[in-house]
Amino acid sequence: MSRARTTLLFLGVTLIFGTAFPAVKAGLAFFPPLLFVAVRNYFAAVLLLAYAGLRMDYRVPRTRRDWAAVLAGGVFLIGGVGFGFVGQQFITSGVAAVIFSLSPIVTGLFAWALLPDERLVGRDYLSILLGFVGVSIIVRPDPGALLDPTVVGKLLVFTAVAVVALGTVLVRRSRTAMPVPALTGWAMVLGATIQMGFAVAVGESLTSVRITPLAVATILYLGVFAGALGLVWYLVLMGTVGAVKANLVTYLTPVVSLVLGWAFLDEQIQPLTLLGFAVIVAGFALLQRRELYAELARYRGLVR
Repeated sequence: MSRARTTLLFLGVTLIFGTAFPAVKAGLAFFPPLLFVAVRNYFAAVLLLAYAGLRMDYRVPRTRRDWAAVLAGGVFLIGGVGFGFVGQQFITSGVAAVIFSLSPIVTGLFAWALLPDERLVGRDYLSILLGFVGVSIIVRPDPGALLDPTVVGKLLVFTAVAVVALGTVLVRRSRTAMPVPALTGWAMVLGATIQMGFAVAVGESLTSVRITPLAVATILYLGVFAGALGLVWYLVLMGTVGAVKANLVTYLTPVVSLVLGWAFLDEQIQPLTLLGFAVIVAGFALLQRRELYAELARYRGLVR
């Protein structure tokens, strides 16, 4: 792939992921959160499974490893997103995106525990600590106000980060050979079904849904772009430039979300949110220092 196409792909993924958080925030005005995320996931699953059915022979789980990956992906990787939708009722889209930027660090922590080939060493522990310090700055837990809606919302989004990261590692641990679009599609079916079950259990009802052009647009956008196309583009990007460069999307996404939330949703940007984000980025840089040094050395070699 040419450098120009890679750059466009990187920018496309960044914009799609960055706009997803404001789109979720806008959609929550029309949908209860669990019904919202379930419908989004069902829609994205239909698109991914249709693509797999048309383009792939390996479109359904065949082995125990496949079923383990679908189960882990559905319960944790996809199911965990529901915490984020619930949490975004109480916080801005920019803050949610910043908290989600902790994902690579939390994923590294779970990988250390569950994947023997990915053990943490030395300063890796400091990077994990920095990541959690950054989130603490953003959440600012007060023992006397733990039930404050804003604090609850931030903690729910952080829970989503942890559950999704665990799902990512468990899917990798399964070592399935199933193509990603088909695997993700079946995991979305399972995750959406779990979310729908919880929606019914907590009393969410279709009668509370307000169908408007904007409501339909958010479902279509989150299903087609953030749910299906964005994922495929991200995986293509990862295969092209590697995991380290692809993960930089995670740290540009909050910038897009913060700006769009400020411009279109009248969300305020707090200085402590930016400080917490900077600490999280520092933790990521420390965790990936070897890879970043290697990429920097490679870049210097190209420009000499």
